[in-house]
Amino acid sequence: MALLNLTRALSQGHYEPVVLLFSEGPLVRRLAEAGIECHVMPMPGGVIHARKDELGGGTLLRIRDVASTLSFARDVTRFMRRSNVALVHTNSLKSDLIGGLAARLARLPLVWHVRDRIADDYLPAKVAKAFRMLCRVMPTRVIAISDAVRQTLGNDPRVRVVHDGTPMPAEATPGRSDGRTLVGLVGRISPWKGQDVFLRAASIVRRQFPAARFQIIGSALFGKREQEFEQSLHDLVAAEGIAGAVEFTGFRKDVADLIARLDVLVHASKTGEPFGQVIIEGMAAAKPVIGTRGGAVPEIIVEGETGLLVPMGDAAQMAEAICALLADPERARRMGLAGRTRVAEHFSIQNTARGVQAVYDDLLAPRNQPASLSPSPTLRRPDQLP
Repeated sequence: MALLNLTRALSQGHYEPVVLLFSEGPLVRRLAEAGIECHVMPMPGGVIHARKDELGGGTLLRIRDVASTLSFARDVTRFMRRSNVALVHTNSLKSDLIGGLAARLARLPLVWHVRDRIADDYLPAKVAKAFRMLCRVMPTRVIAISDAVRQTLGNDPRVRVVHDGTPMPAEATPGRSDGRTLVGLVGRISPWKGQDVFLRAASIVRRQFPAARFQIIGSALFGKREQEFEQSLHDLVAAEGIAGAVEFTGFRKDVADLIARLDVLVHASKTGEPFGQVIIEGMAAAKPVIGTRGGAVPEIIVEGETGLLVPMGDAAQMAEAICALLADPERARRMGLAGRTRVAEHFSIQNTARGVQAVYDDLLAPRNQPASLSPSPTLRRPDQLP
């Protein structure tokens, strides 16, 4: 989603984004609908299915079939040359390595867009250490999506913080029209996302606000561990006696519409977030946000002004914060409006595009060349296309 939003905004400026994806999926259609040039080059199977939180065995960093991986990187290099790419911008850990190798073979400037905290509490220790080492030698520039991410990369002058952004809704959106209070948490169901903490907090809130309702928006997406965790959440709801007050929506494409119906948005991650896209989406919709105090979240939420911060993993304090907002709807409304203003000033997608374009300009101006973007996005200037 961050890539989709960014390429839409970049296409309105001096650069033409050309996106290269390593597998088929919904993003292909979404990019096409946005008028973004998109190509798919399937990655070798063993690599495409590797996940960052399962890399202790080194699937990504110790690829079994080195020959096929190098061959794939050479194919990507040929694509870059055919597409008249002037700069390569990689958008994920996998593309940092594969797209980065291809960019180096093509002798092109390389920007890594780091969207993960490169820390032992977020990634396997060996992966974090190897990535930090590569970060010092492979990319020409590095974009970190938050200061929290930048700090995990060490003191490197090539790293620039450019916060992610979101498109602004046309207007602030009220909560439900039926008079019932709705508190929601949005995100993939995963142990570190803290849905269990949210549900324990909901049980406490119900003692003071028995009419309150709660939504968990999202589903388990990756593997047996997350599926088992999702089942444990249903068991927890039953054990707490709040089944009638909690709705699991499952995976939804209309997340913005669901956020618009909330009275309060809660972020409950138990590990520091690299950024917090859902938080800025909620604030853009003028929702007061309760977030956990870790990672980049304090860079987004201004405590007491646009929302409230609580310790990670603390259901009692989360419940106290929810109750404080439910007890004072006018305060919650003011926080929501202040949050919307903060997003417009600091976290709009236009701000993000300007920050990213400044990195491109810095790299390309001395070379007097055009530019191109890929997850690898690749970049071309429209006025300099062949």
